[in-house]
Amino acid sequence: MTERYPLIFDVKRTSTVDGPGVRTAVFLKGCNLDCFWCHNPEGKRAEMEYAWFAEKCLSCGACRREGLSPELCVDLCPAQARKRYGARYTPDELMAVLAADRDFYLATGGGVTFSGGECMLYPAYLAEVASRCQAQGISVAIDTAGNVPYSHFEQVLPYTDLFLYDIKCLDPALHRRGTGCGNELILANLDRLMQTGKQILIRVPQIPDFNEGEEVTRICAYCADRGLACEVLPYHRFGEDKKQALGREMLHE
Repeated sequence: MTERYPLIFDVKRTSTVDGPGVRTAVFLKGCNLDCFWCHNPEGKRAEMEYAWFAEKCLSCGACRREGLSPELCVDLCPAQARKRYGARYTPDELMAVLAADRDFYLATGGGVTFSGGECMLYPAYLAEVASRCQAQGISVAIDTAGNVPYSHFEQVLPYTDLFLYDIKCLDPALHRRGTGCGNELILANLDRLMQTGKQILIRVPQIPDFNEGEEVTRICAYCADRGLACEVLPYHRFGEDKKQALGREMLHE
């Protein structure tokens, strides 16, 4: 039954921003952090969600017909103002999508990236799909905030070539204010992950009124002291429209 598999809210083919080379990025729903700047708010909750993008609406009235379900609203909307976030893929179904661009991966040093939400909430599913990627010579990257038991990392380690590891800040109190959670487990997992010899790229979202400036400088120095590559990501507001379309606030709801 597909219900035992996690929901996926997007599969982006030919991505060039989710790791090296040309990649397919798979975004899984569900996250155990509550970052107020989140640019993928549709990935925060693990369940199916529906969004309404008011700026696309033609006011045709189709979605207000009596008894029309959200599912039918999405399917019938002529302006695509309604959107469904969440679909289940069996490992076979997902691999059919991922393997379609194998030649591009091999030619560019790319591969598949699992992201979210927090994809590491589903280590058994990741391990199953990633092992199939490995069998086909497809490189695997995992984009994670690291806020999971280390046993989750142990399940995916044999099949993962690169970890894109998010560090929001080093100050525990600041981290809690910005994400609703401390960072002790995140940093402890990073230390353990470094001992495996796996390739790690630290990614730091630069957020105004949170970590911009001195805190980002501290993170870069922290990475340099440990011999870790570090990439600072510029701030953007791509999540704002989606947050409004979902009809909810993001900060520690």
